[in-house]
Amino acid sequence: MSTSLKIGILNLMPLKEVTEYDFLRLFSSSVVSVKIIWLRLRTHIPKHTSCEHMEAFYSYIEEIEGNCLDGLIITGAPVEQLNFEAVTYWPELAGIFDWAQTHTISTVYICWGAQAGLYYHYGVPKYPLATKKFGIFTQQIHLPFHPLFEGFGKSLDMPHSRHTEVREADIASVNGLQIAATSPESGVSIVIGKGGKEVFITGHIEYNRLTLDTEYRRDQAIGRTDVGLPLHYYPNDNSSELPAFTWKKDAVRLYQNWMTYLQKNTEK
Repeated sequence: MSTSLKIGILNLMPLKEVTEYDFLRLFSSSVVSVKIIWLRLRTHIPKHTSCEHMEAFYSYIEEIEGNCLDGLIITGAPVEQLNFEAVTYWPELAGIFDWAQTHTISTVYICWGAQAGLYYHYGVPKYPLATKKFGIFTQQIHLPFHPLFEGFGKSLDMPHSRHTEVREADIASVNGLQIAATSPESGVSIVIGKGGKEVFITGHIEYNRLTLDTEYRRDQAIGRTDVGLPLHYYPNDNSSELPAFTWKKDAVRLYQNWMTYLQKNTEK
């Protein structure tokens, strides 16, 4: 019997428990046995999660048994409008980026994490958007024969919620990077580096059905006028209706394929 995959999740999202639920939901559908290790930074103290929760469920990277992981996931973070070097924990995060290159089979970088990884490893810049990219966008798959897209058709749906972007022309000019999925509306969504050792996802395919709804209602409650209704989300653009969970199967399949990739490379 094969042993469980050991996957670390560096959770930089402000609402830790929500992100935990999102990934536990995804991995609960997996046919691959997975051990999840929740990771935190030494140079950042979360404002919205108790110290007791962090102490009970989170580890530092140097505490990982065997000092290696099969896979690592680095989440987004609410710092995208800062320059990378202005983020207080940037030096520690950069060290983890370096560590992952030699201590994991593959690393998934999400949203701001994807922008940060592309910038750190390849010098790809990010750019501010005039309006928040907010909604569910259909992505065209450009690498259908890559193991990450096994069982997909020509497209997948993905939530996006961000104020900045990376651009296709910058990525296309870098040797070693492959643009795997894009949308005319939301731009580049998945980039693969080094054949699969790095997976950069600029959206949040791990989000649950109501995450964008929660964000929208929060913004409305505090009187933000610069963020409108999430696109392609509510039926008939009616926020009183339950959003369709159009990306659920895509999310499960994408992460299942990633875990299968990890498992195959573990066995080599």
